[in-house]
Amino acid sequence: MDNIAGAGTTDGGSIKPRRMLAIAIVLAIGIACAVVLYLFNPAENGFYPRCLLYRMTGLQCPGCGSLRALHQLTHGHIATAFRFNPLLVILMPLALWYCVREIIWQITGQKLPGVTMKAGWGWILLVVIVTFGIVRNLPIFGGS
Repeated sequence: MDNIAGAGTTDGGSIKPRRMLAIAIVLAIGIACAVVLYLFNPAENGFYPRCLLYRMTGLQCPGCGSLRALHQLTHGHIATAFRFNPLLVILMPLALWYCVREIIWQITGQKLPGVTMKAGWGWILLVVIVTFGIVRNLPIFGGS
């Protein structure tokens, strides 16, 4: 693995204090959100945001069910989470690896192997998300 010159460092060896603080804040917010999702089921607590598209049209957007799925994942119920939002469950390991990889890169300067995010991948992901949003609303898949 090659050391990426200047990644998160001031002198090639030590990490910038501001960058470390930003990483710590993002991690703290992520952990706090995970704890809230673990403790409070979105299906039973009304303080979570509701989907505006679903409220106005009755159609599920690609993100509908994500909070309920994340709640189930924090309890280790993968199959239940998959029923709430299969796309989220499928993409979660990739998203977690990407986040961990970026944090390690920012702290150590070591770029770990993984998916290289090029513009083409972004377009593919957009097509997958839009397609998922359409397909999940078809009657054959339980939509309206």
